[in-house]
Amino acid sequence: MAIKFHRCSLEWVKFGGHPCWRVQKALDDAGVDYTVVAGPWRKSGRDALEQLSGQRQYPVIEFEDGKIYREQSSKMAETISTGHLMEKDAPAAAQLPAPEPPADA
Repeated sequence: MAIKFHRCSLEWVKFGGHPCWRVQKALDDAGVDYTVVAGPWRKSGRDALEQLSGQRQYPVIEFEDGKIYREQSSKMAETISTGHLMEKDAPAAAQLPAPEPPADA
């Protein structure tokens, strides 16, 4: 299953502190199949990203079904490297705690 990795256009920046590179490296290290969608470097040009994700911050992961995953890059990299990325694509109901059984009347 391929995902879209939305990141800034500064793809040549490859050092650990850069948020887009941090997440891209985690995707590479985990062997995740993805397509890079390089967008504008300036926040003022990120209208399409805001329309997609509701905000103007990179990086953003877009799953095949259209769901979006966005957190701080260090948290995203941790989620990816621990093998929990696909849990972020789970239906919202699956992420909620199970309902309590009805009490006896």
